Amino acid sequence: MSDSTLHNERSQGVSRRRFITGTGSIVGAAALTGPLLPTTAHAAPAPVLASGDRIPVLVIGTGYGGSVAALRLARAGVDVHMVEMGMAWDTPGTDGNIFANTTRPDYRSFWLRTRTKQPICQFLGYPLDKDVPCYTGILDAEEFAGITVYQGRGVGGGSLVNGGMAVTPRRENFQAILPSVNADEMYGLYYPRANAGLGVSAVDPTWWESADCYQYARVGRKHAQRSGFPFVFVPNVYDWDYMKQEAAGAVPKSALAAEVLYGNNHGKKTLQKTYLAQARATGRVTISPLHKVTTVTPAAGGGYTVLIDQLDTGGGVTATKSVTADRVFFAAGSVGTSKLLTRLKATGALPLLNGEIGKGWGDNGNVMCGRANHMWDPTGKLQSSMPTAGIDNWAAGGAFAEVAPLPTGIETYASFYLSITKNPNRAEFSWNAAAGRVELSWQTAWKQASIDMAKSIFDKINAKEGTIYRTDLFGAYRIWGDHLTYHPLGGAVLNRATDNYGRLHGHPGLYVIDGALIPGNTSVNPFVTITALAERNIEQIIAADL
Repeated sequence: MSDSTLHNERSQGVSRRRFITGTGSIVGAAALTGPLLPTTAHAAPAPVLASGDRIPVLVIGTGYGGSVAALRLARAGVDVHMVEMGMAWDTPGTDGNIFANTTRPDYRSFWLRTRTKQPICQFLGYPLDKDVPCYTGILDAEEFAGITVYQGRGVGGGSLVNGGMAVTPRRENFQAILPSVNADEMYGLYYPRANAGLGVSAVDPTWWESADCYQYARVGRKHAQRSGFPFVFVPNVYDWDYMKQEAAGAVPKSALAAEVLYGNNHGKKTLQKTYLAQARATGRVTISPLHKVTTVTPAAGGGYTVLIDQLDTGGGVTATKSVTADRVFFAAGSVGTSKLLTRLKATGALPLLNGEIGKGWGDNGNVMCGRANHMWDPTGKLQSSMPTAGIDNWAAGGAFAEVAPLPTGIETYASFYLSITKNPNRAEFSWNAAAGRVELSWQTAWKQASIDMAKSIFDKINAKEGTIYRTDLFGAYRIWGDHLTYHPLGGAVLNRATDNYGRLHGHPGLYVIDGALIPGNTSVNPFVTITALAERNIEQIIAADL
């Protein structure tokens, strides 16, 4: 979509007042089946990037920030090469689908694990995780000492695995999120531009009221409103016309086949279909998947020497390439960018990076829980995996709870929620030289703040409805999913580790343009803010630096 077609939320039929906080939904599976095995190893695509190349711009990562940078640079006449650690996800597997189903994880599901690590690890007393072949799958469950961080792996990054909840923060919350950024510019120009570029739209409320697949959300609405909480709709990047056809049985099912955790085969407008498709259409953007950057150092003749390992689908290194880039954009996600910069600073590869590198990391206050409803409140056997609404208690209790699906294919009489909370705790990445790895200082106990904020909603609902918390979803007799985040943010914070537009201090020509810029919390699902901030930053960088 060109800039001339940008339009605000009202012109899309979406009033900003109707939509607030949301989050990408990632839920566990209930079905236990044998693994689908690759009959042959999937060969990596012929590499576009060759050792010895000199390129104007290298973008590390193909998620939201990197995709925005690539598109805008290409339209400004700059040739861009993107490298992506994950796969291209453009070739069907043995079952005819590109992506695995959430209820049947197979070799495509997890990044280089031999056993799944699903966010919901139990259901009705049965463990859900199972052995799978080691493969460069789509979902990375990266474990640190105090938290597991779920991240998308592949061309399109997190857009491949999130629930599509595309939310602009409330204007009154923005200065607490990014205090050095002009809110008028963001809400007048860059948020509308991001929403247009991402293909954000609203569910048809008339259809939603009668659709079987959103019975679970209507039960969530009833319980919220009976306890005095506002129930709000949120926009999404799913193709609602496609979902209506799914419900009618006219097209292959995706959201109504529980697809979300390991990718959607149909219906969802990922970056592959939006920003990256437009970037490739310029003829100036090339992408090398299964390429992992290991080192960035100043080159003797100007620019930066970048060492890159090419991977096979088992995670093995098949080649190491050295290229020179005039400019490098770090867009590997909050964790990927922060880990790389922390290591490069500590080992002397980029010694002039400042002391803010690695700091200001947070989990966006993510915490999950389930409630056991009464028999007269069935939530439905068929549940769309694309959430549409939530419960707002941000102002009073510091929490917004997405009414999330639990798409098991059976009636569970359960309501499930993923909350975003105003958790104030921030962690730091550091280099452990003895172990040769980057570590994170997050402590699991810090999640108690998020639990307390979420309880401001669910304790009241349980008391009103005479219901209890589920204790079978996150391990035996555990109420709270406090072990993870889907929304890593920070580690190279804007106007601290970088200038106010993402330029890294000390090394001209190096930029951060992803979620690492945002200090730990956005009050909503972060990807629209990451996209809008990237739109703002790259516009200024093109004007001033190029």
